[in-house]
Amino acid sequence: MNAPVTLPTAADVDAAARRIAGVAVRTPLINVPVLDARLGARVFLKAETLQRTGSFKFRGAYNKISSIPEARRAAGVVAYSSGNHAQGVAMAAQLCGMRATIVMPADAPRAKRERTAALGAEIVPYDRNTEDRAAIAARIVAERGAMLVPPYDDLFIIAGQGTIGKEIVEDMERLGLKPDIVVVGASGGGLAAGIALGVKARVPEAVLYAVEPEGFDDTLRSFRSGKRESNARMSGSICDALLSATPGELTFPITRKLIGQGFTVSDAEVGQAVRYAFEELKLVVEPGGAVGLAALLAGKLDVKGKIVAGVLSGGNVDAEMFAKLIAG
Repeated sequence: MNAPVTLPTAADVDAAARRIAGVAVRTPLINVPVLDARLGARVFLKAETLQRTGSFKFRGAYNKISSIPEARRAAGVVAYSSGNHAQGVAMAAQLCGMRATIVMPADAPRAKRERTAALGAEIVPYDRNTEDRAAIAARIVAERGAMLVPPYDDLFIIAGQGTIGKEIVEDMERLGLKPDIVVVGASGGGLAAGIALGVKARVPEAVLYAVEPEGFDDTLRSFRSGKRESNARMSGSICDALLSATPGELTFPITRKLIGQGFTVSDAEVGQAVRYAFEELKLVVEPGGAVGLAALLAGKLDVKGKIVAGVLSGGNVDAEMFAKLIAG
């Protein structure tokens, strides 16, 4: 019989916040009057583009890897990722004095591959259309006795990402505010599930929305069907960071209960958000990190008169793609 699945809780998010304090960056919550005026709302954006390794992924990776007992550390860690989780794991392993091996798509953005290698990780490339990254990672784990660090479907990973939601609420409280709406990108669901835990424990009345790229809406279809749906393909969007096959076994029960709704955005809408972030926010945001902002700018939901929080989840974009997107 399978052992019962233990889902993370808000208490795990609080524990993660204590573990990553002083290591992860407490990123700023940015309010820009020009965006408020455009949307008729007070909008706050959590700039995880300024996190270590350029994305939120460092939070979960460090929370997971730093929790590994000393006796298990010599064999190292293994992860599979298109780039942001890869970099987060590589840096967290480096800080903890551990070897990191990353199973990475051969077509991942060059900047992400280069930065992962620069952090000392061994990269094992694979074809995301024909090969199973989880199976490759499992083989390496079995051969070396290493510890797997999943990209999203893990209690420590989800809790680490949840510290973003906790920080959003805390920073708003200092301004005498509470979020009415929180918009977050979704793929495997680690970020969305974690933020939902971090926010709803403190502001139960907050309404959350998940945002996915068009054609890769497995989370939204899963919300509608009540079971974990899969995407038919694993490439074909500029949002390379959001191309997981299906919601996680741990993440889906959380997002279904605490979010349960959302939107899709087109590549064109994402490109416009990347350009807007550059021109108006003065931030470099990768496509996958801009989907929440894209949904707001495209008017996917009515936020007039509301207090809204969104997450700019990463800024690791190839220079060539970024130049094309900001040129319009």
